[in-house]
Parts: sequence; C-alpha cells; structure tokens
Amino acid sequence: KGIFLGFQYPEEIPGVTVANFLRLAMSAVKGKKLSIPEFQKLLKEKMKELDIDPSFARRYLNEGFSGGEKKRCEILQMALLEPTYCILDEIDSGTDVDALKIITAGINKLLSPERGFLIITHYNRILQYLKQIDHVHIVVDGRIVKSGTKELAEEIDKEGYEKYEEEGAGKEN
Repeated sequence: KGIFLGFQYPEEIPGVTVANFLRLAMSAVKGKKLSIPEFQKLLKEKMKELDIDPSFARRYLNEGFSGGEKKRCEILQMALLEPTYCILDEIDSGTDVDALKIITAGINKLLSPERGFLIITHYNRILQYLKQIDHVHIVVDGRIVKSGTKELAEEIDKEGYEKYEEEGAGKEN
C-alpha cells in the first residue's frame, strides 16, 4: 500500500540474510520477481549511496546488529522499497551520533515531494540533522496538545514536556 513502518526495536530474523529479505520484499512490493544480478546491482548502488558496507547484505537480518546498524538497515529498506509514506518510530533510539548522522543523511536523500515522513521521537537531536521539518506535534495520551515548527521541538529540548503533559492530563481523546 506504499506505507513503510520503521520500528523502534526491529526484530531479529535468524537465517534470513539482509539481501534475501530485501529481494523478497522488493518482489512483493513491485509485483514482479527481480533477477539476482539486477537486484544485486541495485542493492550495491543503494548501499554505496547510504554509506553501508557491502558485507552487511550477507548478515542475518538484525541478528547481532547494533542499534545504529538496525536503523541503517531500515533506511536501506526504504531506499529499495520506495514507499510513499514512511512512519519511523524512534528511528534515533539506541544510536550514537555517528549512526544518527548516517541515518538522517539517508532520510534526507529519500526526501521528495512524492514521499511523506512521520518521525516519532522523544529527542530534538534527530531534528538537527534533517533538511526539512514541516510540522512538530506534541502528543499526550494519544492527543495532539500542541503543534508548531522546529522551534517547538527546541523549546521542549530546553524546558521539557511537563507543561504539555499537564495540559493533556484528564482530557478525553
């Protein structure tokens, strides 16, 4: 349906290589089976674009991956699957600053008028590296209690969420 969901904690799938997973996923999404040489060429191109070591493709999906490697794998999935809308649930969770820069560089490369992103985060840090931020929303108990621009995220970074939690407390969804 054109929607990609990046999980906060992607599952490990022992015995399934990143390359095999991505080839099967691409075949399912595109509705046609890609030849192995055609897929390998595309995979190598995307991995080079995203600064991902080619050996990554031979590893089992997320097995023994660091937090940053799991998130880079999700960026690689988005690059190959070309979704229309990407929902990234705490894509910055468990990453160091170097991994975060690689992840956001990948997101920035995927930005286009044809692709939307919803990035869920608790920290302002990821927003510092993204090229484009159209809206920031604060959600408390499933409700948007405040909306704004990147400046709202910077305010939260300095002052915290407490006043917004109080605003949202006790209100019906």
